[in-house]
Amino acid sequence: MSAGPGRARSVPHPRHACRRLRAVFVALVAVLSVFLALASPARALDVVAVSPNESVINLRPAMEVYRNAGRSFQVSAVPGPEGIVRRIEIDALTPQANGDWAVFALTNESNEQIDRLIVAPHFKLAGSGILSPDLGSQRIAAITPSQGFALERQVSSEADEFLVTLDPGAIVTFVAELTAERLPDVRLWEPATYRENVNAFTLYRGIVLGIAGLLAVFLTILFVVKGSAMFPAAAALSWSVLAYICIDFQFWEKLIPFAPGQEPIWRAGVEVAFLFTLLLFLFAYLSLNRWHGYLTIASGLVLAGVGALGVYALFEPALVAGLTRVSLGATAVLGLGVILTLSFQRFDRAVMLLPTWLLLIVWIWAAWMTVTGRLSNDIVQPALGGGLVLIVLLIGFTVMQHGFAGGTLAQGLVSDMERRSLALSGSGDAIFDWDIARDRIFIDSESDMLSALPVDTMNGPARNWLPVLHPDDRDRFKLTLDTIIEHRRGRMHQDFRVRDADGHYHWLALRARPMLGTDGEVMRCVGTLKDVTSAKKAENRLLQDALIDQLTGLPNREVFMDRLGAINCLAADCADVSPTVFVIDIDRFRQVNDDYGLATGDTIILTLGRRLKRVMRAQDTLARLGGDQFGAILVSETTSDAVADFAERMREAIRAPIGFADREIVLTASIGLTGWSADQSAQEALMEADLAMHHAKRMGGDRIEPFRPAYKAIGSSRLALETDLRRAFERHELALAFQPIVSLEDETIAGFEALLRWDHPRRGKISPAEFVPLAERSGLIVQLGQFALEEAAKRLSDWHRATGNTKLFMSVNVSSRQLITQDLLSDVDTVLQRYRLPPSSLKLELTESLVMDNPERSAQLLNRIVERGVGLSLDDFGTGYSSLAYLMRFPFDTLKIDQSFLKHNSQPQRPVILKSIVTMAHDLGLKIVAEGVETEEDVMTLRQMKCEYAQSFLYSKPLNHEEARRALTSRETLLNKTA
Repeated sequence: MSAGPGRARSVPHPRHACRRLRAVFVALVAVLSVFLALASPARALDVVAVSPNESVINLRPAMEVYRNAGRSFQVSAVPGPEGIVRRIEIDALTPQANGDWAVFALTNESNEQIDRLIVAPHFKLAGSGILSPDLGSQRIAAITPSQGFALERQVSSEADEFLVTLDPGAIVTFVAELTAERLPDVRLWEPATYRENVNAFTLYRGIVLGIAGLLAVFLTILFVVKGSAMFPAAAALSWSVLAYICIDFQFWEKLIPFAPGQEPIWRAGVEVAFLFTLLLFLFAYLSLNRWHGYLTIASGLVLAGVGALGVYALFEPALVAGLTRVSLGATAVLGLGVILTLSFQRFDRAVMLLPTWLLLIVWIWAAWMTVTGRLSNDIVQPALGGGLVLIVLLIGFTVMQHGFAGGTLAQGLVSDMERRSLALSGSGDAIFDWDIARDRIFIDSESDMLSALPVDTMNGPARNWLPVLHPDDRDRFKLTLDTIIEHRRGRMHQDFRVRDADGHYHWLALRARPMLGTDGEVMRCVGTLKDVTSAKKAENRLLQDALIDQLTGLPNREVFMDRLGAINCLAADCADVSPTVFVIDIDRFRQVNDDYGLATGDTIILTLGRRLKRVMRAQDTLARLGGDQFGAILVSETTSDAVADFAERMREAIRAPIGFADREIVLTASIGLTGWSADQSAQEALMEADLAMHHAKRMGGDRIEPFRPAYKAIGSSRLALETDLRRAFERHELALAFQPIVSLEDETIAGFEALLRWDHPRRGKISPAEFVPLAERSGLIVQLGQFALEEAAKRLSDWHRATGNTKLFMSVNVSSRQLITQDLLSDVDTVLQRYRLPPSSLKLELTESLVMDNPERSAQLLNRIVERGVGLSLDDFGTGYSSLAYLMRFPFDTLKIDQSFLKHNSQPQRPVILKSIVTMAHDLGLKIVAEGVETEEDVMTLRQMKCEYAQSFLYSKPLNHEEARRALTSRETLLNKTA
């Protein structure tokens, strides 16, 4: 296109035009940003001040939640110290982000850096709701601060945990990406306090889980034993409660980890299971089908509907849980109406169930208060779990009371023949009748004890027994029968083995006697047969426990010393035999037990024993000397280099990492060794290796140390102390102190605990913590125990005569060496007869770890002690294994609670644990002695729990026998501290 003539048209350059357009665009964007900032609603975000003295802060009230804000979220940060307002933009990190965000701000007003944990629990029963309840899920996907990187997520299956570090004077705004519609609880914890709070309920949860598990197993066993319908229903109810407890205490997730989003399904499922089994138990226990047929149909339809709810929980868990909670309340009310109606009709089962059902209604009311938010403390949720277990426990007692209630024999005269028949039926033994003239043996085939044996084959001629008898018992069996016939007198006391249809042998005890005819010949041989297989196995286990370490299967210390003595004798005659003795002690193994628990420690000891066993050859010996200490006798190697290589292989075997869960445990060992010389005994060789091991441990551990004569000088002080202890008995340097055990009801002395004291003429008073372990190592502990038992019984007898109070008792500690010897029984019998003491006035105190050193032997010996009427006290409960199995397996009548449960009562979990232990002990029929009572508040607390006795310096220090006598005869209470 051409311009007009004489004029040129100016055309703008393209680059200049682009620059103008870019400037206009930037200006528009700036104006739009300002407009959006002004148009957005202004919210004043509350800044939470964090100080080092605060251990926990509730952040939920200070949070602002933005719903459906999209995957990209922008928000203005709180002005910093310099007053600058920054704009934060965050993109969602998870694909399933729902566009919900939460904003909060923290400030550190102190002069030091603060580390805190932001914790959002996955599930919280308090305030979860009734209809469409919150059943738990992940709450927060990530938290981004206004400065720095996103917060680091901590590993936890129970909550979303994020570690945050606040610099001094910093003001930080945090944006949390939410993954759930609800955010019921978010707290800022001091890390150590949070871990302590989490671990506070560990013992309580373990006790509740243990009781629930034992109850479920026990009711299942009753179901097998008794065929009534109430037993499987009660067993099913107990299993559903156990499942609920496992889910609620996050124990099930440790066994079967939940996939994302599955936690609501599991929780809804166990709630439906509890409702289903509760309805099933109510129907079965009350025998509702006995009264009207339509009740059976209605109950079947209701159970089918509840079962359908359980299936629907896979799709809509929140809805199902809401319907279940409403149905549970309706079931409790309607069930109470049915129970009251049947109780007015004098139906025994309804009357027996009424107290338990009323307790269930109280529990449901407390649960309603919790889920509606009226009760919202941290204790109510585990307390509801414990209450549910208590309800099922009462149901179990009710079922047992009814199921095993039977009639008694009618009163009246019975003949001698009837009495013998009843006694034989009551014993459960089978009848053995051998008709010698016809050569026919008859065995009662209806006896339950012989149901697994081929009774039909054993009924008939005596020769029919030979094929089913053990080959080693056949000749003895034949000789016994022939001797009875030939001598026409005597009794048959024979134990033999009989093979069952599966090829297994059973031990039978035959007790019979011959019956003579008119001609003086033996006509019959009549008696009883009893299956004693269990007793024989227990006997074999006792024999094995005397020689073999129960945990590792290795020889124990006694066998090790016997083999060492035998090898020393062999080395004296054979020049080519030169044994080397090793003592291996695991370094810092106590820390492993403290960090991982005793069960893990036992597993590690077993693993180390197997590793060391693989290093040994057939002619060498490995033994467990005790605890974390092993002993070895090396015979296969004699040269110095070979012995050193062998010791290094043992050291490397122990150093190899041990896999545990998702981590590795690396242990080291201190190894001492000594060679053999002709002039030393087995005990001296072991002592030299032990001295070398202790020197290696003093040098820092993880060392191999050969014995040097200079080490004996180091151990001479201990040897001198052992020598003085042996002479202390002759010099009458040992004495007893008596610490009063006070009745909390009237604060009078109910008994004493005898405590050993040693007043050395040169060293002064020596602590029992020093000379008791020395006595155990040297074998003097048995003599110490006999002295304590004799002296305590003597003083108790004097006080009985002085006060006339024969109910005054004395507690005497028992050592492990005493427990494995038969002398303890004879010592107890001797002092009871010599000082004419009531057996109930003497109590033997044992610790948890002591009885578990040899449980089979301990159980047998303790039962024989209780048969004499002597009391048994379990000392230091809660500091060792703390297992309910020990309280049920061993016949203790008194439980001593360790003083650690009474200290630091400011922590809320300790009273809960203490009350749980006291309640459990009372339910088991045990009396309580509380140690370490410090204040009057402790006394009042124990009285409210109905604790019987207390023992502490608040009442009295340990007294000598004269002071104790004055305290008894003064008839005054010991409160306000005896000086």
